[in-house]
Amino acid sequence: MNETIRIGTRGSALAIWQASWVKSRLESLHPGLQVELIGIKTRGDKILDVPLAKVGGKGLFVKELEESLLDLRTDLAVHSMKDVPSEFPNGLMLGAILEREDPWDVLLSVKHASLETLPMGAKVGSSSLRRQSQLLHLRPDLEVIPLRGNVNTRIDKLEKGQFDAILLAAAGVNRLGLLQYVRQHMNLEQMVPAAGQGAVGIEVRCDDQHILNLIAPLDHLQTRVRVLAERSFLAALEGGCQVPISSFALLKQGQLHLTGRVGNLDGTKQLTESVFGSINAPEELGKSLAAKLLHQGADQILAQIYRELDG
Repeated sequence: MNETIRIGTRGSALAIWQASWVKSRLESLHPGLQVELIGIKTRGDKILDVPLAKVGGKGLFVKELEESLLDLRTDLAVHSMKDVPSEFPNGLMLGAILEREDPWDVLLSVKHASLETLPMGAKVGSSSLRRQSQLLHLRPDLEVIPLRGNVNTRIDKLEKGQFDAILLAAAGVNRLGLLQYVRQHMNLEQMVPAAGQGAVGIEVRCDDQHILNLIAPLDHLQTRVRVLAERSFLAALEGGCQVPISSFALLKQGQLHLTGRVGNLDGTKQLTESVFGSINAPEELGKSLAAKLLHQGADQILAQIYRELDG
């Protein structure tokens, strides 16, 4: 093989790491293949002075990458799965989901050992309303402050004392080798992750069978099943990565176990439910879990959140 293909990627250190990892895997699998990284700035990367939920819209970190695929400027796009909307533009599809990294959220701090030992009224940085809701449910005394920017930018603000602690996805911290700041891994009871958190996806054109064949060995079946269930739950609630909806799936004894949570912005209301079922029907399991939480009033919580955000 003597061929060059182009990967579209955001320009952050974490995005470049993920795209470079895909590049190395593909070049290892297909000797002679050359892979080029094409950096693309997304709307979410450009607007840094507004909380994500206030920016509005889905696909804040993927739309421009998808446009590059449709315009034939790139051959595949590498995404963090938690950023990928439930629906794809006509002509595009998810070609592969790579084996999942650490899916949990982590607390980072310079001075404090854990969430429990943070002082009353401590300042905690987070870009996520999902984390904010669950954090305030655990510690309503805390001051949660919007924190945008890439992983290194956020940690720099922590080091400068602007925050007592910050919350990030463990996968990104691990991939960038910044473990020295991690003080606590949040567990499932404390903080349910975002749908797809820790997993990397590859988006391609539906009609590009050649690229689909090249990336097929990268697809990790167990991760795909888990992530499809989580994303189906999110889609059934018509939510995106900017609202306090979380879901997490595990494979246990041949069955798929899925936990979902919906909370309000101040953490005073938290609906959590779990279901289990066949690994062969992950999307149906996600819909089933969503129906349970809707029956418990999740739609009312979400409607109130959208009113607050629009206000």
